[in-house]
Amino acid sequence: MPHKITLTGSATGPLREYDRYVAFDMREKGSPSAPKGLKKSTFISYTVFVAKKAFNKTGLTKKSIMHEKILIQGEPTLDIPIDECPGEVGVICFQITVLPNKNDKEKNESGAKKEPKQEASAPSQVQKNTEPTKQEETQAPVSQPAEKEEKKSVETVQSEAKETPIQEKKAAPSKKELPNQPKGTQDLVNFDEIVVPEAFLKTRPNPEKTERVIEFVKRTGRLDEPLTIEKGSNVLKDGYRRYVVAKTVKLDKVPVVYEYEK
Repeated sequence: MPHKITLTGSATGPLREYDRYVAFDMREKGSPSAPKGLKKSTFISYTVFVAKKAFNKTGLTKKSIMHEKILIQGEPTLDIPIDECPGEVGVICFQITVLPNKNDKEKNESGAKKEPKQEASAPSQVQKNTEPTKQEETQAPVSQPAEKEEKKSVETVQSEAKETPIQEKKAAPSKKELPNQPKGTQDLVNFDEIVVPEAFLKTRPNPEKTERVIEFVKRTGRLDEPLTIEKGSNVLKDGYRRYVVAKTVKLDKVPVVYEYEK
């Protein structure tokens, strides 16, 4: 019967891409509770094989996989060729999960604790500032013209305080507009970063429509519509014809619209 295996850690080597799957190396320390008289087991190296579809859903990239802590659940295999499996044990992954970073958790918890303290200390500072003013009023009598001037200054300060939020709202940054790009474009993405599913690769766009889009790009220097890709994984969802056109005319960057994973 096959045995299930669970691994945690980060990749120790670069991500290797194949036709339908990706592979990377990990290592874990053996059991620390070895029987007396036996040496403690050393690190065991694993080579993990993950389907591209499952890997793309995690949002991991070639760079981030070296730093993120991940959880792998799968089964060991002996059917992988040696040149594709440099680790001591090959693992076919059934599920891959990105684990939260401890440093991020500590920062969020410490930030949540500090905010109530700052709010609690605010009234005490206001009280300290108001106490000297009351003492000054009792010590020195103020003439009527001075009182009027003080009332005016208070009114101006209050009016300025009311106006500042409106000014802040007006100064809020608007959505960035990308010049010389089709309507609805949300971002520009490097062409090489777009992942095309096999279902698209098996199709062939209409040559006449494709030629029309190529002429449009040569005339205007841009695509007629943005591509639709999945946020995070950059998997192509719609616009394979425009992808082919961008590849034909060798565009470095292409306009995209994001589709968020449900």
